[in-house]
Amino acid sequence: MDIDLETQPLDAHPGGTMGLCGRDEDTVASGDFSSTLSEEEKEELKAELVQLEDEITTLRQVLSAKERHLVEIKQKLGMNLMNELKQNFSKSWHDMQTTTAYKKTHETLSHAGQKATAAFSNVGTAISRKFGDMRNSPTFKSFEERVETTVTSLKTKVGGTNPGGGSFEEVLSSAAQASAQSAEGGPRRAQDGELQC
Repeated sequence: MDIDLETQPLDAHPGGTMGLCGRDEDTVASGDFSSTLSEEEKEELKAELVQLEDEITTLRQVLSAKERHLVEIKQKLGMNLMNELKQNFSKSWHDMQTTTAYKKTHETLSHAGQKATAAFSNVGTAISRKFGDMRNSPTFKSFEERVETTVTSLKTKVGGTNPGGGSFEEVLSSAAQASAQSAEGGPRRAQDGELQC
């Protein structure tokens, strides 16, 4: 009586008896069935084992040969590992971009970016407007006049006069020049004791 273990379930043996029904596979795999097998069955199983091992070895050799052939074809086509990585990355990136989660995240971030840009633009416009309003305000005009008057009087006292009075920018420029001259060497004493710039 031959039992084909590949086609017969463990719990249905010929003759109607119940076999290893409900047993753990590890217990079955580690069990010793050699005492229940006849010599003829043992020889058949050994022959089948040798045949399976030979087939596995042959399949490994065929697979190895096919892998070598694949590498040769890729080399002839100019494909290398870097190109494959690029292609895989591109495909993965494309696959990710087509997912619903990516699309929703992209839409949300894009919308948030547009709102942030608009908000920054509005803040910048408001600040520019405020500076313009401040420069045209009476307080700033008064401050500008006071600075101009102070600088003019300082220039007159130090020795340099500008007949037209000059604009605010000219006054600041001349004050900066006077400051630079004093930083270079300070005022020089003339021979008769006067200060000169």
